Amino acid sequence: MAGRIEDYALIGDMQTAALVCRDGTVDWLCLPRFDSPAVFAGLLGTEQHGFWRLGPAHAPGTGPPAATRRRYRGDSLVLESEWDTPRGTVRVIDFMPPRDGAPQVIRIVEGVSGRVPMRSALRMRFSYGQIVPWVHKVGDRTVAVAGPDSVWLDTEVDTYGKDLTTYADFTVSPGERVAFTISWEPSHRPPPSLPEPEASLESTEQFWQDWVDQCTYHGPYRDAVVRSLITLKGLTYGPTGGIVAAPTTSLPEDIGGVRNWDYRFTWLRDAAITLSSLLRTGYRDEARAWREWLLRAVAGDPENLQIMYGIAGERELGENELHWLPGYEGSTPVRIGNGAAHQLQLDVYGEVTEALHLAHMTGLARNDYASLLQLKLIRYLESHWNEPDEGIWEVRGPRRHFVHSKVMTWVAVDRTVKLIESGEADGPLERWRELRDDIHRDVCEKGYDKERNTFTQSYGSQELDASLLLIPQMGFLPPDDKRVIGTIEAIQRELSTEDGFILRYPTNSGEDNLDGLPGDEGAFLACSFWMADDLAMIGRVDEARQLFEKLLALRNDLGLLAEEWDPRLKRQVGNFPQAFSHVPLIDTALRLSACGAYGGG
Repeated sequence: MAGRIEDYALIGDMQTAALVCRDGTVDWLCLPRFDSPAVFAGLLGTEQHGFWRLGPAHAPGTGPPAATRRRYRGDSLVLESEWDTPRGTVRVIDFMPPRDGAPQVIRIVEGVSGRVPMRSALRMRFSYGQIVPWVHKVGDRTVAVAGPDSVWLDTEVDTYGKDLTTYADFTVSPGERVAFTISWEPSHRPPPSLPEPEASLESTEQFWQDWVDQCTYHGPYRDAVVRSLITLKGLTYGPTGGIVAAPTTSLPEDIGGVRNWDYRFTWLRDAAITLSSLLRTGYRDEARAWREWLLRAVAGDPENLQIMYGIAGERELGENELHWLPGYEGSTPVRIGNGAAHQLQLDVYGEVTEALHLAHMTGLARNDYASLLQLKLIRYLESHWNEPDEGIWEVRGPRRHFVHSKVMTWVAVDRTVKLIESGEADGPLERWRELRDDIHRDVCEKGYDKERNTFTQSYGSQELDASLLLIPQMGFLPPDDKRVIGTIEAIQRELSTEDGFILRYPTNSGEDNLDGLPGDEGAFLACSFWMADDLAMIGRVDEARQLFEKLLALRNDLGLLAEEWDPRLKRQVGNFPQAFSHVPLIDTALRLSACGAYGGG
C-alpha cells in the first residue's frame, strides 16, 4: 500500500524523478523522461503495479518498517535514510546521478552498527504497471525487457527470482557498503555501461553543491528557500529547459474523488513564475534555458498559445484514463495526458509577458525573437482580451469573464508598453496605452462589487477567487487602494479555512458549479502564500510572517510540499512535489526579507 503523500522523498536527475517512501520503497518512477510510462506505478495502485523496496528484512505478515530518520545530504537531492533495528543500525543512500548516459537509480546500503539483515525486492512493471517484462540474466547482470524498454539491475550480491519479483537477501556490518543500480536503455541497443556507484555519489553531491553555491539569497528562511530551489531544479528537464509542474500524475486533490490530473508537463504559467524566482535568486542559466524553450515551443504559431506543452515543446497532450490502476487510495480515474492543454486561458499571455519583462529587467541578454513574440502576443490580445475563457484554474464548466484573466491581459499590455518606451522594441505605443487603459477601466467597472468593496471572481459574479490576491502583486492597483484591502479582507472571510489557509474558490456551490466537477478540494498552498504576500504589502507584516511560518510547518520532514493541504484530514493532497507551491514559498520569503520580518528558517 502506498504511503501518505508527505511520506515521500524526491530524487531526480533533471530528466525524470523517483519518489521514495519512508519504508525504503520506490513507488513511482517514469523512464526515461518525466512524462514516460512508469516502471514503478505502485503509488497509483498496488505492489502488483511495480515497486522497489530496499530496507531491513522483516518477518512475514508484518509490514516493512519506516526509517527511524531521513534527510537530504546537505543541499542536494541525495537522500539518506536510517533504520535503528534490534540488530543494529543501517543506512540507505538513494540518488539519481545527473545524466550523461543511461538514466540510473543508485541505492547504496551502508552498515552503521551491528549486523543487519537486509532485503531488496524489485518488481518492474512497464507501461504504468500493465506489462510484465521478461526478466533474465545476462552474465552477472539482470535485465527486464518488454517492447522498446529494458531496465538493467547491477549489484554485487546474489539475486533470485520468485513470484515475478527479483530479490536479494544479505547482511551488512559496520562500514560495509553494498550498491544496487538500475539503468534504463532502449531494448534494441547494447547494454548500458556498468555503473560506478561510489564515483557517481561523489559527483552527484558535488554537482548539487556547485549549483547551490550560485544562490544569491542569504536572508531569513534561507534553508526553506534553498530546498525549494533544489526542488525546482529537480523538476527541470535538462535537455530543453522545460519545467514540469510536478513529477506525478493523478495524486488526488480530494482523497477518493475524481480531481486527479497529470502534471508532468510544462505549464506556461507555472514555468513563468518559476523563472521569476530563479532570476531573483541568481539562476540566470536556468532562466535563459526556459526562455529558449518557450521560443521553440510557440515558434510559428504564437497566436495559438497553449497553456501547457510537453517538456520538449510537444503540443498534443491527449488525455486518457488507465482503467487497470485503482488509483491513489481509491481515487479514480487515473489520467495521463491533460485535456486542458487546448483551453483558452488569457492570463497566460500576461504571465509569459511578465516573465520576459523580468528577464529583460534583470539583464538577461536580449533576444530579438523574444521581443517579437511579445509584440505578436499583444496583437492577438487586442482583438481577444474581452472574450470569456476558462481562467487560471482550468475549470471544466462554462467559460466566463474571469477578473484575474482580464488583469493579466492588462499586465501583458502594460509590460509591452514599457518595453516600447525603453526603446527595445517598436510598436503602436499610443494605441496600446489606450488598450491598457480600456482593460483597466473594464475590470474596475465590471469586476468590482462596490457594495461589498471587493473584486469578484468574474464579471457579475458574487463569488470570490484567490487569484484576485495577485492584483497588487502585478501592479494593477497599489496595495493601499481601498479596493485591494477590501478584496484581501473578503477573501480572508470567505475563502479561509479554520487554520487560516486559503481555498482557490468555492467548489460545487452556486453559479452552476463553476469547475464542472463533483467533490471538494483542499486549501491551495500557492494561494495561501499569496495571502501572506498581500498581508505584507498592506503593512500587516507580523500577520504575514505568522501565516508564512504556519505554511512552512506543513512541509514534510524533507521540506517538500504538494499542491494542497486537506484541512479535515490534516495531510497534503495533490501532485507532489508541486512547483506551484515551492515558487510562492520563495517569493514570500524574499518579500518578508525585504520587510525585515525575520523569523525561523
